Amino acid sequence: MSKLRFKVVGEAFDRKAVKVNIPEKRPDEYYGEFVFNRKAMYQYLPKATFEGLVHAIDHRQPLSRELADSVAEGMRRWAIDKGARHYTHWFHPLTDGTAEKHDAFIDHDGKGGVVEEFTGKLLVQQEPDASSFPNGGIRNTFEARGYSAWDISSPAFILDKTLCIPTIFISYTGESLDYKTPLLRALNAVDKAGTAVARFFDPKVNHVISYLGWEQEYFLVDEGLYAARPDLVMTGRTLMGHESAKNQQLEDHYFGAIPSRVESFMLDLEIECHKLGIPAKTRHNEVAPNQFELAPIFEETNLANDHNLLLMSVMAEVARRHNFRVLLHEKPFAGVNGSGKHNNWSLGTDTGVLLFAPGKTAEDNLQFITFVVNVMAAVNKYNGLLKASISSATNAHRLGANEAPPAIISIFTGKQLASILEALENSNVAELESLSGKMGKNVGIYQIPEIMIDNTDRNRTSPFAFTGNRFEFRAVGSSANCASAMLVLNAAVADQLNDFASKVNTRVEKGEALRQAILEEVKSLIIESKAIHFDGNGYSDEWKEEAARRGLDCETSVPKIFDSYLSAASIEMFERTGVLNRVELEARNEVKWEMYTKKIQIEARVLGDLAINHIIPVATRYQSFLVDNLVKIKSLFDESKSAKIAQQDLQTIETIAEHMSIIKEEVEKMVSARKEANALRCEREKAIAYHDNVIPAMENIRYHIDKLELMVDNEMWPLPKYRELLFIR
Repeated sequence: MSKLRFKVVGEAFDRKAVKVNIPEKRPDEYYGEFVFNRKAMYQYLPKATFEGLVHAIDHRQPLSRELADSVAEGMRRWAIDKGARHYTHWFHPLTDGTAEKHDAFIDHDGKGGVVEEFTGKLLVQQEPDASSFPNGGIRNTFEARGYSAWDISSPAFILDKTLCIPTIFISYTGESLDYKTPLLRALNAVDKAGTAVARFFDPKVNHVISYLGWEQEYFLVDEGLYAARPDLVMTGRTLMGHESAKNQQLEDHYFGAIPSRVESFMLDLEIECHKLGIPAKTRHNEVAPNQFELAPIFEETNLANDHNLLLMSVMAEVARRHNFRVLLHEKPFAGVNGSGKHNNWSLGTDTGVLLFAPGKTAEDNLQFITFVVNVMAAVNKYNGLLKASISSATNAHRLGANEAPPAIISIFTGKQLASILEALENSNVAELESLSGKMGKNVGIYQIPEIMIDNTDRNRTSPFAFTGNRFEFRAVGSSANCASAMLVLNAAVADQLNDFASKVNTRVEKGEALRQAILEEVKSLIIESKAIHFDGNGYSDEWKEEAARRGLDCETSVPKIFDSYLSAASIEMFERTGVLNRVELEARNEVKWEMYTKKIQIEARVLGDLAINHIIPVATRYQSFLVDNLVKIKSLFDESKSAKIAQQDLQTIETIAEHMSIIKEEVEKMVSARKEANALRCEREKAIAYHDNVIPAMENIRYHIDKLELMVDNEMWPLPKYRELLFIR
């Protein structure tokens, strides 16, 4: 990296200056230190208050106002003992991030001073401005009232000396303005529907719990290099940049030795996570250079989602301490893997049974198959909606590229499960006996013990894959709020389970045996869901053609993909399950179209500025240098000799001129396309115009800038290149 080419902004990095405060205690001794968990509740709450709060949490009941004051007082004392000075309601607006407003623990004491105070009223409910967050027209500036309300199922925590209370966020008129509210509704719906089906097999089941284990992928970039790239700072991705000669083609980064600087960051991050009750467990190098992953132990879906959002905040802060910047954009660098947030999703009962895991008996396996087939039916019926739930302006760059799943939803089952489904379709119930979990395999080397082989392989090209005892929704983007995908998935599965239970009960009422009724409905769903079942290569052109023939949603335009939220089937499903109503859905789509437009708009403005004010001047300067050199050559040599020497420079000058001319023309086209799109009043039409007209111009501009990068003198090029950005030193 040449210091002559660009000024590195930021402090110089000193490896020795970075210190990780490793606790002397074991992780289990400081785990959850800053969480108001049951241990803290027991210590700081009166016995009756503790028992009342735990009962409300365990039995999914609202907290009585009588207990709220006592809980608030205990929570305040705990928070102050931990060094907190403020409290905030922590919620998830429709921005894919979090929001918080801090208030001090003080009030007037009536004597000219203040007293520390935190009441049940302040704990349970607050009133943030609802018109200043994305709301799709539900709230206007002159109608600003909204409410946040405590979610008792997710424990409060302390972050940066502030007590954070997880809450929902709704409007004055009752519509949800966040992700948590519909997620909780969806989890309640799948609990109720799943319990009804699980009781066909075990009457002792009282609840079905949705579990989530996310895998957070991310890139790290040196802070100085990051600051020298305006596109990274403003958009989270590189809007230009030619591929490095070496990137991931040697496949030597994946699971490789973690660089020492990165390992220090990871250790620091894990310690912070564990103190906040985030069960961070796995860390490793990902496929692309400078790409890494962190994954936790599975948790209940609502809590897991809160922890993922908290992680994204914490990792950004920890990275700064190590002179890094975290990139959570799905595709920060062209030509190498993008980043996802694989959502490993499962259902289990309060009796300890994982519903997506094979059992030891045919009856256990029938329950397993019943739930798996209902998931397949739900995904088949709402494949377009599930695709919409993970679609965004940023994730569009990743899907279908460099090992990311394609923008067509399908389910991978693996050979064993596929054979069982085929047997049941043909009424061969005996095959349920052969379904098993992991199997032993001897590799024939005496030093190696028997290896336990899963009952299914893995398919990295599948966006929704069965992976043994869970489904892996691989298409979720790295910067997304997991709730977007999880509320749709759980709602769709709940609706399907309700339909299944109704049909089984109808058969039983007509005199059919329960087991036979279940088998007949399972068989029907297997046949109905064939279109969504695909175990092949999701990247192939043949699959795209086959998926279209099967009637799967193959739309690739993100603004049009969002239409699935407003289809009649989607609206009816959301309203049947009580997750979202028509007004909320219409408002959310307005937000999605608007956010799509704004993100592309920002990228287009940044790219235009960089092209005209950074790249063109540098290319012109280098071109002038070549012209001066050409004149000098002609003055030094005779005509025949100088012509031969100058031929290559002349060709380079002409090529540079062609690229610059096209860049200027495309920037003008892009600006005109933006102006035309901005004049449209309909948010959907505006988003489509940006997709159809602005993005192609941006791609053309990038192509010609990347060509210039290979031609212009390296000392002159104004931006750090991929070979510098992608390799940590």
